[in-house]
Amino acid sequence: MPENQNIEYKSSWRDEYLKWICGFANAQGGKLYIGVSDDGQVCGVLNAKRLMEDIPNKIRESLGMLVDVNLLSADSKEYIEISVPASSEPINYRGEYHYRSGSTKQLLQGPALTHFLLDRTRTKWDAMPVDGVEFRDLDKESFDIFRREAKKSGRMTAQDLAMTNEELLDNLNLTENGKLTRAAVLLFHRQPERWFGGAYVKIGFFGDGPDLQYQDEIYGSLFIQADRVVELIYLKYFKARISYDGLIRVERYPIPKDAMREAVFNALMHSNYDSGVQIQIRIHEDLVLISNDCVFPANWTAETLMQRHRSEQYNPKIANAFFRAGYVEAWGRGIENMCKLCADYGVKTEYTVHPCDVMLEFKIPQLDASDKRPEKVTEKVTENQAIIIREMEKNPFVTAIGLAKILGISLRKTKENIKKLQQKGLIRRIGPDKGGHWQITEN
Repeated sequence: MPENQNIEYKSSWRDEYLKWICGFANAQGGKLYIGVSDDGQVCGVLNAKRLMEDIPNKIRESLGMLVDVNLLSADSKEYIEISVPASSEPINYRGEYHYRSGSTKQLLQGPALTHFLLDRTRTKWDAMPVDGVEFRDLDKESFDIFRREAKKSGRMTAQDLAMTNEELLDNLNLTENGKLTRAAVLLFHRQPERWFGGAYVKIGFFGDGPDLQYQDEIYGSLFIQADRVVELIYLKYFKARISYDGLIRVERYPIPKDAMREAVFNALMHSNYDSGVQIQIRIHEDLVLISNDCVFPANWTAETLMQRHRSEQYNPKIANAFFRAGYVEAWGRGIENMCKLCADYGVKTEYTVHPCDVMLEFKIPQLDASDKRPEKVTEKVTENQAIIIREMEKNPFVTAIGLAKILGISLRKTKENIKKLQQKGLIRRIGPDKGGHWQITEN
């Protein structure tokens, strides 16, 4: 059997192999064979009796754990099997944490070590306290936004919202032993990027090509970002397709606003702010990409996200505050509802899960031939001008006096609107003023 996640072969014993045992214990457990070559052939050990005494003692002294050490034989050759159970607690060898991944041993460092230790100690990343931040350093506007949204959602009582800011943070479990947690700083500090470099959102418009045309960076607390990012996208980056249902103006944006809000809020809630990489939103004519660094539960895939799933948060304290504000649901159905909303709207959604980040893609449908002329007309005209075009389509021989009566405005104003439509190239007069008719152009 070849080496794999749970099997490692060594032809002879060296004390450095305690690192491999440490790696097995921190992963899924496994077996280390001494006296077996890399290709799985038994080569045997000469000092098996002594090793059977030394190895268990060294493992206990160096790693603080007990393992099964068995003496086996094949073809008159003795070899040793060290059976290592998976540990529910983090195991270190001389202060180093090793981890078995595939058929290799890795030394955990930096963010990977942090996430491993937090997971094994059952401590969430956003629950860790932050030194050097006081209650008075937090942002009044962020608390105002939270109270406004929580009142609308009805998920906090009037008595809760009447608390002082310090009491409110305690009520939301955002303090630890009198200190502000990472969640509190991200949610309510005006400059959380001072502690977490990627705690902001970058939006870029690319149009039809790969080149960036313009961009914005939105800073502030997560509540400020949640309050501003979606509105900025719809005010500056999206162009509404405008039509009229009778006299009612109808605006249709490329993506339903509730779906975009769910996507942005999910990114803000579940980002791995320890990575230093900001949330990125790329806007093209036919698609929108939202990506953020994140840490998924073990064995989660893109399919898991698209199905009904248990609500598991990497940042549960941030997620709870967003829930209290009415931004999200608490039962893991937000993505499912978002995808259904987009499907009903004609927008396709697709998730791509990478080892350290997730990307959501909104695929915006292109206009068919029958849609193109009304879009161009209604993007350029006022409501009265749209009514004029509609009446001319119904009756090409309609007069300016007749249009004035339909519009309920003066004849002079009506003629001004007709002239503007002609200047825009949207209508043309065929024949003389008397006896002629109106034609709607292909523009």
